[in-house]
Amino acid sequence: MLLSPSSLLGLGLLASAVTNAFPLDERASATPPTEDAFYSLPDNLAGASPGTILRHRKPPAPISAFRFDPQNLEGSHQILYRTTDNFGNATATVLTVLVPHNADYGKVVSHQMAEDAPNANCAPSYAMQLGSNDFGLFGTIVQQAELLLIDAYLAEGWVVVVPDHQGPRGEFLANQQGGYTVLDGVRAALASTSLTGIRADAAVALFGYSGGSLVSGFAAEQQPSYAPELKLAGAVLGANVPQLLSAFDAMNKGPFSGLIPAGIGGLSIAYPAIGQLVQDQLLPQYKTKFNQARNQCSGTIILENTFTDYFAQVRNPNIFRTEPVLSVINANSQGQHVPRVPLFVYKAIHDEVSPVADTDALVRFYCDGGASVEYVRDEVSTHATLAITGPTFVLPWLRRVLRGEHVADGKCSTRTVITTLADSSTAGLPKFLSSALRALLGRPIGPAGVLRG
Repeated sequence: MLLSPSSLLGLGLLASAVTNAFPLDERASATPPTEDAFYSLPDNLAGASPGTILRHRKPPAPISAFRFDPQNLEGSHQILYRTTDNFGNATATVLTVLVPHNADYGKVVSHQMAEDAPNANCAPSYAMQLGSNDFGLFGTIVQQAELLLIDAYLAEGWVVVVPDHQGPRGEFLANQQGGYTVLDGVRAALASTSLTGIRADAAVALFGYSGGSLVSGFAAEQQPSYAPELKLAGAVLGANVPQLLSAFDAMNKGPFSGLIPAGIGGLSIAYPAIGQLVQDQLLPQYKTKFNQARNQCSGTIILENTFTDYFAQVRNPNIFRTEPVLSVINANSQGQHVPRVPLFVYKAIHDEVSPVADTDALVRFYCDGGASVEYVRDEVSTHATLAITGPTFVLPWLRRVLRGEHVADGKCSTRTVITTLADSSTAGLPKFLSSALRALLGRPIGPAGVLRG
């Protein structure tokens, strides 16, 4: 989920007002990842297989919407697990497991949040906790808002897992690592029965919107070779961003232009040589502002850097189209392999972050390779508004695949709707809104009655 600057501001002001009306419990303590020993990498990482559970605990502070509103869950867990970085090296990251009341432990959704910041302290596992630091004005407001979408999954009885997919260093746009963290998070979840109750044979679906769709898409592409034993039920890619270079072009001088220094900052962590090259190219008067993103989270980065021409801030405006930067950007763009998991893809035709033509081309590539894809193009929505109306499609589709309903191999469909709100699939919207409201009011999150696990 990625909101426009005006939406971010409005949502942030509302959250701030409510937070002031209901002071935080001073006893709750959420420690930033860079200061929390739980997140530190163990010495024996290389000897552990991908997905191995290394540590487990209950979150130090309650899982909360907008940093102030504790969610009424059956339980929550944090798991440090072994995964793989962009270069094949062993690393580790944290998975948050959210368990609703009356859970169906045989159905799991791996929800990849749009973290979108080169800062390890913006990790979802921390941002979802009561009293967490925003690291700037409304810095983690997107992650906090995504918890309301997660509440809709929890209301179905599904267990939800949320990986810190940018890894221990906040490597935004290091998307090969992002895909590995998603798959290894699923492995860890399925191995956590004694800790979380999740069944080892649970049906698992992936979901990601915007920045979350990047790593969800990479996971879908990587699964046949990296985790062939995983039998994923399906993957939802909302407002996906297949090509990073054209996304930079689309965002420059627009409302989401701040994601350019955020993305370059994340790639610079993974590829220090690229970081040094960009620093050498930056004109002196822009360096301080450009580098601030390394200490901020996405909401702040977007709000403080709207409508900025970043190509005018470097000596060579074509730096992203020259080597070695171009190779790095291409290596972290989608369309490298054809997924074998059924896909549901939806995107606004007028998306301001990534051209819809890129998604059209990606879907054609997948379908030509034998993938199963249901693709919906929205004529009216924007990148931000589709984040809100998209659940009208998502929930019914996820219900089907998690029930094991057959999706024909190699079958693709594309349709264009005026707006998701005028489509027959809007049955999902009331469910989304009602579950979010109940969660905000502190009601137990989960279905009524007892589900068969």
